[in-house]
Amino acid sequence: MSAEVLEINQAFYDAHEARDLAAMAAVWEHSDRSCCVHPGWPILRGWPLIEESWRRIFGGAGRNQFIITNEAVVADGDVAWVSLDENLVDGSVGGTIAATNVFVRTDGLWKMVLHQGSPVARA
Repeated sequence: MSAEVLEINQAFYDAHEARDLAAMAAVWEHSDRSCCVHPGWPILRGWPLIEESWRRIFGGAGRNQFIITNEAVVADGDVAWVSLDENLVDGSVGGTIAATNVFVRTDGLWKMVLHQGSPVARA
């Protein structure tokens, strides 16, 4: 089970790096219970708002590469969450985002229902 959750979690980051909206849509549950909090953004609830946020991010100038560290997965029945550090590299600029990704299993498939990222303050 943990391997399946880590696989869908990686698919999320692969879709982000590739700027692939269709791949991102395949990761997410398309429901009103889905929620996304990008660093510095207001809370986005429901798939239509989340999808539009990815469309805007993918259309922007930056091209993020993610180096994932400090990854831990917990699964409890049909709910699982991954906590991790997103170490972002965009050209010569970088930073770390502490993130939590929550997934639910419906009809045997894991889908993201929550992504929340918070910038880590530099010492």
